[in-house]
Amino acid sequence: MKKQPNKTQAGTNVEKVKQQNAGAFAEEFASETNAAEVRQQNKQSEANKGNQNQQQNKRS
Repeated sequence: MKKQPNKTQAGTNVEKVKQQNAGAFAEEFASETNAAEVRQQNKQSEANKGNQNQQQNKRS
């Protein structure tokens, strides 16, 4: 049997499976992520970084 590129021995199209998997995982994580909550957490994190820098500057 002649080997075809990007196919398994059983004849499965490897690229098609990779695309299906990528789409499934992307949808799964997107549905579990609350974008507004993430933005709020990022803002809080940036604010905390600023506070830490100010405290370190006061100690110097």
